[in-house]
Amino acid sequence: MRMKTAGLTMMEKIFLNDNLGVLQFPEWMTNCNISHFITTRSGGVSERNFASMNPGLYTTDLPENIVENRRILCDALRIDPCQLITPHQVHSDRIVVIDRTWLEQNESDRKLSLEGVDALMTNVPDVFVTVSTADCVPVLLYASDKQAVAAVHAGWRGTVAAIVQKTIRKMVAVYGCDVSFLQVAIGPSISLQSFEVGAELVDVFRASALWAPGDVETLFWLNPATRKYHIDLWRANRLLSYYEGVQEPHIFQSDLCTYEHADELFSARRLGIHSGRILSGISIHRS
Repeated sequence: MRMKTAGLTMMEKIFLNDNLGVLQFPEWMTNCNISHFITTRSGGVSERNFASMNPGLYTTDLPENIVENRRILCDALRIDPCQLITPHQVHSDRIVVIDRTWLEQNESDRKLSLEGVDALMTNVPDVFVTVSTADCVPVLLYASDKQAVAAVHAGWRGTVAAIVQKTIRKMVAVYGCDVSFLQVAIGPSISLQSFEVGAELVDVFRASALWAPGDVETLFWLNPATRKYHIDLWRANRLLSYYEGVQEPHIFQSDLCTYEHADELFSARRLGIHSGRILSGISIHRS
């Protein structure tokens, strides 16, 4: 099943079992070196605004439902739950490298190291680095030359903190990857049309100096009917990736709005803060 989107790509919905539907970028579906997924609301055991596939560790869903949802997902991915790594995000610019030393830590130390973290990167095979979102932008990165991947949580705070740029730079520093080979996938999140903000947030973006003067104004739209500003987080992160040297054809974008598709994808603005989370993950295959 394909989910039709308005722009640059079409996300493919596949079923990992009879009920568990996930989205994938078609550009990566035939790549035998990586696996990736973006969960939808189908295939889990949660109820009401968490229904039904809520793998969000830090939500107010019943803990036993979250554990069961993650077990269902891991069984479908044919991995152990310890191979599905999710940080406790706080809209920071902190990035953690998941290497073999990290994996050898005890469970308590691993959990502590993931507190206040909004991006993970690894070159260890069969480990899924993931981020959870419900309107914020999930960004998956793949360095094909060094077989390394990353998952980034980029809400407006993370975007202004340049977390995508910083993750790219850290992948270059740690793995020695060539940015010209790097691929960036911008997942389902709130769209320009749905992300209404106050003028003060527009001022924050203008003052950040991250975007070229001619580009920063292209991130905003003033709705003539409401006289309210809207911000394009997709374009903001595309530009930051491009500034860092990622080639334009290597930047994929789902153009799928969580707010508009809250029946299929979790949206905190639509459903409230006490609702489920989308999990986006990527892994390198063992060679």
